[in-house]
Amino acid sequence: MSAAWHRLTFAGLDFETTGVDPEEDRIVSAAVVLRGGGRPTERRTWLSDVGGMEIPAGATAVHGITTAHAREYGRPAAEVVEEVAASVAEAVAAGCPLVVMNAPFDLTMLDRELRRYGVPLLADRCTPYVIDPRVLDRKVSRRRGSRTLTDLARHYVVELHGAHTCDADALAACAVVYKIANRYKWLASIPLPRLHAEQVRWAAEQQEGLRDYFARTDGKRHLAQGVRLDWPMVPAPLMTGSRS
Repeated sequence: MSAAWHRLTFAGLDFETTGVDPEEDRIVSAAVVLRGGGRPTERRTWLSDVGGMEIPAGATAVHGITTAHAREYGRPAAEVVEEVAASVAEAVAAGCPLVVMNAPFDLTMLDRELRRYGVPLLADRCTPYVIDPRVLDRKVSRRRGSRTLTDLARHYVVELHGAHTCDADALAACAVVYKIANRYKWLASIPLPRLHAEQVRWAAEQQEGLRDYFARTDGKRHLAQGVRLDWPMVPAPLMTGSRS
């Protein structure tokens, strides 16, 4: 009998970016980590030169990386996104579930960056089983309040040193997923392919609930139309293609 999926080695993916719009913003730093499954933790990190873009002060305030630092020490953006995608594909080929906190942001960001530089897409390299700790937490817990990675780490008693540092965030997301599965045994008993499919449904239901909340709340109704139901990635606009 095969081990439950939470006993496998997780591949964690995380980005820090120039902003929160995957269609326009760029990856600043990235991490792919391997955690669990009885093997030593591994981490690989990248710093991008953001393709000559400016890093807004608001983004720097979150992750601490300035435009000057990225331009001096970062590697060409096209090389970074290619290596990130290759690293993810390698981990998936080795049988690792892909853990991504708020997957529709990070996976959409990676997709658009790969398209921007004309690099083969992740979907052309592998078909990962994605696990999103935010989707899982919303499914198993009805508590109120924020569900950032910091909140989840606190709730599930996971160490998070250096929040908004890609490798620290990716490792914490993996640890949160393990803690959730270990606490809610019915989740751990679901085969990975079905768990991925269930998260598609759960995420849509959760986002529909958020959209309905916005729609009936004064001062937030304008936010309802921006709520997307897609998981784990927002499909690319039809006109999206390679551009510099």
